[in-house]
Order: sequence, then structure tokens, then C-alpha cells
Amino acid sequence: MSDASAPSDRYRQGMATRRAVLGDNHVDRTQSVSTEFDRPFQELITEAAWGHVWSRPTWTKRERSIVTIALLAALGQDDEVAMHVRATANTGATREDICEALLHVAIYAGVPAANHAIKIAKQVFAEIDADTAA
Repeated sequence: MSDASAPSDRYRQGMATRRAVLGDNHVDRTQSVSTEFDRPFQELITEAAWGHVWSRPTWTKRERSIVTIALLAALGQDDEVAMHVRATANTGATREDICEALLHVAIYAGVPAANHAIKIAKQVFAEIDADTAA
């Protein structure tokens, strides 16, 4: 999608899904720091990840959220794990869901990966709890 063309239907659907999962503040912040260099990447993930995969009707956002957290934990993608743990407020995945997903990570991808992701999830939960207590 170039600047000269109108956004595709897939892009529009992706942006709606991305906002529903990650929240307007996160998406707006990401877009505000986007440059010519990373704009093609942002368009790609909006269309492919959010418009194609996350927008499919077969799984719920909760199910996709659980699988995504497990995959990111297995790959050691710390920032993405934290972002998707925060997004569970919008997807309906519970702390119990995340715990179960990370138990699977421990068995199928390794204890160190799960242990590190658990530490990240606990930090995010502490931040969420502090924000709701304030």
C-alpha cells in the first residue's frame, strides 16, 4: 500500500482488529513514531497479521491471544510477550489462560523460555494491578 493509494479492505479490517486487540493508545503511539523507513513494515503487519490472521472467524481473539503469547514466549520475544499480555484485557484471555499456555511452553519449548515469560507476565500483571488500584 503506497501513500498514493487508498487503504485496502484488508488493511482497514486489520487496523480495526489491531485497535480492538492492542487498544487505540498503543496503535496511535506506534503510528506517531512511524517513519518512511518502517511504514512498509507497519502496513505489512496491519494487513497480514491483523487483517488476515487475527481477523479470521475460526478462532476467537481469546484463543489467538493465548497461542500468540505461547509462540512469542517460545521465541524469546520479550517486548512482544509483554505487549500481548497487556492486550489480554481486550481479548478475554485470563491470567489462568496465560499460565496454562506458559506451562505448554515449558514442556514443548523449554523451561528457561517459560520461566522468562512468566517473569515478564508477572511484571505486566503488577503494572496492571497498580494502575487499577490507583
